[in-house]
This record gives sequence, structure tokens and C-alpha cells, in this order.
Amino acid sequence: MAKNKNEIVMHERNIQNVSAKQRVVKVMVKVMIYLFLVVMALIVLFPFYWMISSSLKSLDEYRLTVPTFWPRQVIFSNYADAFTTASLGRLFLNTAYVGIVSTLLSLVITVLSAFAFARLEFKGRETMFAALLGTMMIPGELFTITNYATINTFGWMNTFKVLIFPFLVSVFYIYLLRQNFLQIPNELYLAAKVDGTGDLKYLWKVMVPLSLPTLISITILKMMGAWNSYVWPNLVANDPAHRLITNGLRNAFTDATGDVNYPVQMAAVAIVSAPLFLVFLFLRKYIMTGVSRSGIKG
Repeated sequence: MAKNKNEIVMHERNIQNVSAKQRVVKVMVKVMIYLFLVVMALIVLFPFYWMISSSLKSLDEYRLTVPTFWPRQVIFSNYADAFTTASLGRLFLNTAYVGIVSTLLSLVITVLSAFAFARLEFKGRETMFAALLGTMMIPGELFTITNYATINTFGWMNTFKVLIFPFLVSVFYIYLLRQNFLQIPNELYLAAKVDGTGDLKYLWKVMVPLSLPTLISITILKMMGAWNSYVWPNLVANDPAHRLITNGLRNAFTDATGDVNYPVQMAAVAIVSAPLFLVFLFLRKYIMTGVSRSGIKG
């Protein structure tokens, strides 16, 4: 009996030792994971910190051989200089106009296209949709030359039309919304048809409200794309009357001798980045919800 008791005690001790080792391993794994996440977060956030820090320095301090980690003298006037030097008010208005108009028109096209591919029955629907998906494999840069030749033929150079119309159709947004529409039971559509409800009314009254998170995601992503657009506006509409905010920041702070006032330019970049940061901060759950709801057909 004593031997059996000793064996039981030894067995329990071994179990306790194994459990203790497992807890230590779990704690070490969590520590390593959080340490890795902290390091990655610092790497990602450091450029933003450097942008803010540089925007508060004088030009002489910015040009020091050994850069200062924090400004010796905080100069908030750089932000006022940035707003006036780059005419940020005009650039904000141009970018907001292009972004709002292109987003509204793109939403109309996306909703109607996604509804057609999700609910309407017509010959060649799947083939046409597969062909559209195939265009996503082609880099957008390959369309630059043909788009440029087309808008030059139409006489749209240096107009708002050239900034809006070439990018109204997004196959990715159509695919995203179509997948969300497919999750809505088809019985609702058939019941609506029996009651005499038209397609557009059913789309507006039923499908759009049920797919609102995805539509909000598309709206946010489209606006952010218009806000960050650089290459195409710089190529086709870089005159002062139609210049967008990303292009306006490029050379606005370079004087006649070629010197760049980098602290003021950094202040302008901080001002321009603030709306995108706020959008992501307050609306990120809508982006994630809309994308996650569109991935699986119910």
C-alpha cells in the first residue's frame, strides 16, 4: 500500500510539473507574440512620428547632420505656412469634388452591376462575369496609355471629367457586392416578383438595406482611393485649376533655387493625412464588417 501511495504521489507531482512547464511555455509564447507585435507597431508608427516631429522643426534644425529626435523649438506656424503656400483650401475642394462625384457614380454602377450578376437571369451571365474577373489579373498601369489616348481624343485634358470617368467601374467592388447579394435568400426575390414588385424597387427596398455595411465599405475605399490618387491626375490634369491634393504637395514648397522647405512640406502632409487617419479610426469596423460579410455565399 505504501508503495502504491508513493507512486500516486510521484505521478501527481509529475503532472503538476508538466502543468507548470506548460504554463511557463504559454506565458513565454504570449510574451514573444506581444513583443513582436510591439516591435512591428513601432516600425509602422515611426514614420508618422517622424512626420509630426519634422513638421514642428525649423529648416536649419531639420538640416542638421545629426537629426534631433524631438524639435528643440516647436514651431506651429509651419502648419499655417503650409496651408497658404500650397493653397490647400483649393486642393481640398478639388479633391473632395472629384472624390464625392466619382464615388456616387461608381456606387450606382456597382449596385446595378452586382444586382444583375447576382439575381437577373440572362444568357452568358457567368461567362461575362468570369471575363470581368479576368481583367483583375491585368495591372492597371497597362491601361494608362490607352486611357490617355482616349481622353486626349475626347479633348478632356485638364478637366474634372478626366479625373472622374475613367475609373468609375471597379470589378473588385462589383465582385464584393455581388457576393453579398448572393447571401440574401433568393426566395425573397421570387416572393417580391409574385407580389408585382419591380427589380429596381426590390433592389432599393430590400437588397441595398441588407447590404449596407458592404456599401459603406465600398464608399470609404473609393473615397480613399480618390484622395490618394497621384499618377493619373499628375499625367492628365496637373494645371492649378484641377490639381488634386497629392499633386499639389509635390512641388509647392520648392523655391526658385530648387531648395525644399521640408518642415513646411511635412506639415502639409500631416494636414492631408489627418482626414484619412480619422476615417480609418472611426469607420474601420464598417470596412472590416463589409469585407467579411462578402466572402462567403450563404
